[in-house]
Amino acid sequence: MERERDRLIKRENVRVCIPRYLQIGKGSLNELPEIIKILGSIKSLLIVTDKQMVAFGYVKKLQDILTKAGLKSDVFDDTVPDPTDKVVLKGIEFLEECKNDAVIGFGGGSPMDTAKAIAAMANFSKNIQDYKPPSMFDKKGLPIIAIPTTAGTGSEVTHHAVIIDSNNNEKISCRGEGFVPIVAIVDYDLTLSKPRRLTIDSAIDTLTHGIEAYVSKKATLFSDRMALDTIRLVMQNIYAVDKNPKDLKAREGLMLAATLGGLAFSNASICLVHGMSRPLGSNFKVPHGLSNAMLLPNVTKFSINHAKSRYADCSRAGEFALPEDSDDVACEKLIKGLYKINKDFEVPSMKDFGINEKNFEDELKNMATDAENSGAPNLNPRVPSVNEMVDIYRQAWRAS
Repeated sequence: MERERDRLIKRENVRVCIPRYLQIGKGSLNELPEIIKILGSIKSLLIVTDKQMVAFGYVKKLQDILTKAGLKSDVFDDTVPDPTDKVVLKGIEFLEECKNDAVIGFGGGSPMDTAKAIAAMANFSKNIQDYKPPSMFDKKGLPIIAIPTTAGTGSEVTHHAVIIDSNNNEKISCRGEGFVPIVAIVDYDLTLSKPRRLTIDSAIDTLTHGIEAYVSKKATLFSDRMALDTIRLVMQNIYAVDKNPKDLKAREGLMLAATLGGLAFSNASICLVHGMSRPLGSNFKVPHGLSNAMLLPNVTKFSINHAKSRYADCSRAGEFALPEDSDDVACEKLIKGLYKINKDFEVPSMKDFGINEKNFEDELKNMATDAENSGAPNLNPRVPSVNEMVDIYRQAWRAS
């Protein structure tokens, strides 16, 4: 049987999409005006964020930095946890009123995805269905600056933006070079005040990015190194940051993992976990990181025999397994380790989250069909049928 590594070597031609500028490290936010100056054409920026970021004073800090450098900024803080096309269109109207020529996504994945969509759609089609895969949006929209304040989504470096079509509640993963930020500011100082649940769920989201990028059928030698480093950094730091939320080294490690994970999956793709998690968010309002955490152990168990050497590499990178463990042993340890993570960090089952069983059963077939239509399951090592995805959902619903 051909090993997965041999399969990857055959993928010789890969287009890589990354931001032009990546400013990484403590205090990086202060470097933003200098980067904007280098870009040359930006005079007025729309800060896309949420009301919590405003209330906590982070937005004022950012505006003060911009104002001091002679840059005008306006604030759109009406983003919602699962971005919708209606919010994006509202943001575009506000941008046009303020005459902004660039957009800053400031916050978690939702503000960043909203900012990306505003910047991409402002001068093009306003119908979100026009951005639905397999369509790729590679046109040049307004410049996007991404500043994450959570260590999880990796949206600051990806060519994705997930937006819900309000007409049918469909989550659309918009893709293309037009959604890639021109600048990403990766400053772990901005994550220090995040609550435990958000910190942990974001870290498991990052872990999922690393694993899925590495086992994806579109994985490359370019994405492999970042994917394995993502897994390593998450597992080296998730327990430390939970023990001491002010552990700067651990915060820095998780922030870097999120960025590396974003680069990895943006250039290799996500797989079955993400395909199945999005319908949970749109149907039952399960936060994205948490829905990935709910599904990761069961999806890995379902898939692992179809890419043993790849999953074994993931297990060793995360120190679930020892370097000398066989692939079989490493895979067993990975599955046990992922279930242990969920137990250690009190990740609720879907049942414990409060999803009504009847409503859940009524939506199972639709959710599995939506997952299939996303295309992500087709890149999984083991491609599931709709009925197999229904079984995985049921396992995750009752998991303890």
